[in-house]
Amino acid sequence: MSDLISSVSDQDFELAVIQAEHPVLVDFWAEWCGPCRMMAPLLEQVAEQWGPRLKIVKMDIDANPVTPTKYGIRQIPTLLLFKDGQVLGTTIGVRTLSELKTWLAEHLEF
Repeated sequence: MSDLISSVSDQDFELAVIQAEHPVLVDFWAEWCGPCRMMAPLLEQVAEQWGPRLKIVKMDIDANPVTPTKYGIRQIPTLLLFKDGQVLGTTIGVRTLSELKTWLAEHLEF
């Protein structure tokens, strides 16, 4: 994990995501998931571009079963975009950088 993207757990999800001041993009993933690993460099690029305006966190679904269950995560990678504690959008599966940026821009006013 990079300096721009951090991990989040079931225990700190409320504070790190729900109570966050800025929008938060949560990447639900697992170590064994090939498509999840494909998304990692794209998320790095988004983090570099949008920096402090958008917080990006990763949640390992194997180590943290409570939160993924609460949000109905059934496939990975799944990205949930939160703002003011609410889910603004969901995308499932591998996306191109262009698709990811377009999806984010549709939900955020950057």
